[in-house]
Amino acid sequence: MPFARRFCSGGGNVEESHEHTHSYGPMKADLSRRLRRIEGQVRGLQKMVEEDRYCVDILVQIAAVKSALHQVGLSILESHTRGCVAEALQQRDREQEKVDELIQVLRQFTKL
Repeated sequence: MPFARRFCSGGGNVEESHEHTHSYGPMKADLSRRLRRIEGQVRGLQKMVEEDRYCVDILVQIAAVKSALHQVGLSILESHTRGCVAEALQQRDREQEKVDELIQVLRQFTKL
C-alpha cells in the first residue's frame, strides 16, 4: 500500500510500525480462532495431496478454505469501514486519503 501512515480507531495518526488499536480489536480472539481453523484445513490439504487423495475431494476442501478466508477478510473489512473509515469521515481527519485507501483495499480484496 502506498500509505505510510495508518489512521485507525483509538490510535489516531500513527506510523504503521507503531503500536495502535485496530477497529477489529474486539474480534481478535474470534479472528485468531478462525485463522487457526483455516491453518488446520490447509495442513489437511497438504496431507490429502501427500496421500494422493481424489482430486475432486482436494478441490472441495480448497473451496472451503478460500471461503473461510474470504469470510475472515470480510469481517476485518467491515470492522475497518465501520471503525477507522467512519471515524476519519466524522472527524474530517484526512477523509479523502481514507476513502482512497478503502477503494484500493476493495480492489485488492475483490481479486480473491
